[in-house]
Amino acid sequence: MTHRTFRCRRGLVATALGTGVLMTGVATAAPATAATPTVSCTSAKSGLAAKLKKDITAALANRKGTIAVGVYDRSTDTTCTLRASTAYDSASVVKVTVLSALLWDAQKTHRALTSREKTLAKAMITKSDNASTSTLWKQLGLTKIRGFLTAAKMTQTKPGANGYWGLTQITVTDEQKLMKLLTAKNTVLTDASRGYVNTLMGQVVSAQRWGTPYGRPSNVSWHVKNGWLSRATHGWRVHSVGTFKGGGHDYMISVLTHGNSTMNYGITTIQGVAKVVHKDLAAS
Repeated sequence: MTHRTFRCRRGLVATALGTGVLMTGVATAAPATAATPTVSCTSAKSGLAAKLKKDITAALANRKGTIAVGVYDRSTDTTCTLRASTAYDSASVVKVTVLSALLWDAQKTHRALTSREKTLAKAMITKSDNASTSTLWKQLGLTKIRGFLTAAKMTQTKPGANGYWGLTQITVTDEQKLMKLLTAKNTVLTDASRGYVNTLMGQVVSAQRWGTPYGRPSNVSWHVKNGWLSRATHGWRVHSVGTFKGGGHDYMISVLTHGNSTMNYGITTIQGVAKVVHKDLAAS
């Protein structure tokens, strides 16, 4: 992937690019939707589902664009969803999948990542470096990436073709599946692999810590990966996935958006959702 496939938006998030790719003028079909979907929540904690449904709905009431939300808290067996199966261009959120696939593949031969792979992985996650991602994507190839997706049961995720990893199709359902894999013992990723991904997601540069961590209590730890991409159709895609632990809770939030007029507009939408989720869980 050449440098000209990337676009830098000065004055927004002024660190490494998080777009992945830019293919202006290439249209993608919008997911068909019938009636406007509503937030759905369930919880083992009395009153929490209704509170979250009300507050997430209110946070989105006056926001433009198409917004998908996933919330899951292990501690209270709470789940909230909105447009859980709507597909979005991944932008840089897919980088967590790339690293997970790399580790999953390395596990098969019981090998540790090489120093080169570690350097690429750190740049990819902590600075959202695109060149590093392209290198690892090419190294893995679609067969191994699809192999990981199958193992992770991320059946709604479709890898981008022709090296365009930023156009991978993702859904809230699958992003939440990945966040669950990263935060509990499972047969797909070893404890060491999970720990490695979480360590890097907890070292994201300060300028890229927006999104789902917004409004979290100070006693709650965070791990985050964001993505942003502007295309001719659906304006800005702005996404944030994060995992959080503390204050008696163990939870994850995924918010995917497109149809944003600017990157900052999308960030504000995501942070409006995150703020009420953190608040409601902290109070429960």
